[in-house]
Amino acid sequence: MKPTIVIIFLIIFLLFPQVSEAQCAMCRAVLESEENASVAEGINNGIVYLMAIPYVLFACLFYIVYKKMKS
Repeated sequence: MKPTIVIIFLIIFLLFPQVSEAQCAMCRAVLESEENASVAEGINNGIVYLMAIPYVLFACLFYIVYKKMKS
């Protein structure tokens, strides 16, 4: 992809945040229908766990490669 296209998309997403603020329909329906804050907290914790797993896997892979290169 050309850098100019990436910059244009970045500017659009920064100028119009509602475009990039997407949720799946199920999550949005559950969060809007529930009065209980624990459901929203549970969904947020799930998002954090899903986000953290690739970083942990990448760190483990980096550590293994580092050990192999060092020895």
